[in-house]
Amino acid sequence: MFENLSGKLAGVFERLRGRGTLNETDVAEALREVRLALLEADVALPVVKDFIAAVREQAMSAQVMESVTPGQQVIKIVHDALIAQLGGAGAVPLNLNAPAPVPVLMVGLQGSGKTTTAGKLGLRLASRERKRVLLASLDTQRPAAQLQLEQLAKQAGVPSLPIVAGETPIAIANRAISTARREGFDVVILDTAGRLSINQELMDEVRAVRDATHPAETLLVVDAMTGQDAVNTARAFNEAVGISGIVMTRMDGDARGGAALSMRAVTGAPIKLVGVGEKLDALEEFHPERVAGRILGMGDVVGLVERAQETIEREEAEQLAAKLAKGRFDLEDYAKQLRQITRMGSLSSILGMLPGAGKLAAQLDESKLDGKLLRRQEAIILSMTPEERRRPEIIKASRKRRIAAGSGVTVADVNRLLKQFDDLSTMMKRVNKLGQKGLMRHGLAALLPGRRQSWH
Repeated sequence: MFENLSGKLAGVFERLRGRGTLNETDVAEALREVRLALLEADVALPVVKDFIAAVREQAMSAQVMESVTPGQQVIKIVHDALIAQLGGAGAVPLNLNAPAPVPVLMVGLQGSGKTTTAGKLGLRLASRERKRVLLASLDTQRPAAQLQLEQLAKQAGVPSLPIVAGETPIAIANRAISTARREGFDVVILDTAGRLSINQELMDEVRAVRDATHPAETLLVVDAMTGQDAVNTARAFNEAVGISGIVMTRMDGDARGGAALSMRAVTGAPIKLVGVGEKLDALEEFHPERVAGRILGMGDVVGLVERAQETIEREEAEQLAAKLAKGRFDLEDYAKQLRQITRMGSLSSILGMLPGAGKLAAQLDESKLDGKLLRRQEAIILSMTPEERRRPEIIKASRKRRIAAGSGVTVADVNRLLKQFDDLSTMMKRVNKLGQKGLMRHGLAALLPGRRQSWH
């Protein structure tokens, strides 16, 4: 997400950085390009106007124009303005500060991912915050909607309210609250019905449930891929029932991203959570400053470290570190690394979190390799015998043909994997020979293939 916007803004700011001094014409031209980039990214027009006005006022000041690095100053002003537009610094947590059981109302249109998000939120609150969560579907409109939530609850290991045929949404909500109170639950997540489009019947039903349950949070679930439609949906729900927070789904998709930049200005409600994948654990807090950094190509190293901590097995990582310290690294270890990277998400999403790697991530997306490449490489390694994984040097022509046939790839693919592994092994050996002091003295260039370096 935001790749197109990020790429266009990168071009604008590269030109600004390249100039020693700036005048008003330079800034005006840059802001014109920023304005077009935001509009193409589907940011609402009133939001773009306010954003550009705020940036222009600061960027045109004498303090910026006369500074030693005016280009960098303008970029910082845009960065700070993006953070403000996305909701200000820091994630906004869910408000669960109410007497238990705390009702959380999930609202939104049909197809926005509302029911799946209810399941994800149940898992998140149960696993991360150790809350006793009860899920309840109030959707009597869509066939099998209640069964869907029941199945999601089972997958998440969270209880769901037993289904009683013929009940109204209000009756289900009241039964959920009384059950939760009687059985000692901390949170009740109420998944309301959606519609294909906004209508009075939908709003009346949601309003009635809200008035009956007095939720601590009314979370609107919107699909980031729908762009301006998501903004219009947010405005309509906020005006009709009032929302306390927004959950944006499919933030890992290839949407233009404007909806996220428009939400706070249109509703006054913060984006609290984002869906970043199909798995039940793919729900994350929304950090405006990290998203702003990614839009401007500054990366999100903190987010990357957090994701690694959540997905990488500590014991496995320590075992690998010990092997590397002794200069041992085989194809079995390489396969484990591939699996760990896959658990962290797509390659393009990981690269997007590294400073300055936006272009590389875009190239990876265009090449259509990404996760398929990792899975193919793992399949090649799994087609090898244990001996071949430990001693790749024994893999000659006949073995390569057998491995290729067993993994459904070509011999060229097997050769490519072995070459990558050989390059990685060489780099690992250089790290081991250089040691920490040597690496600091010679820098990363000492690790590059073909680099002649004296390590003694």
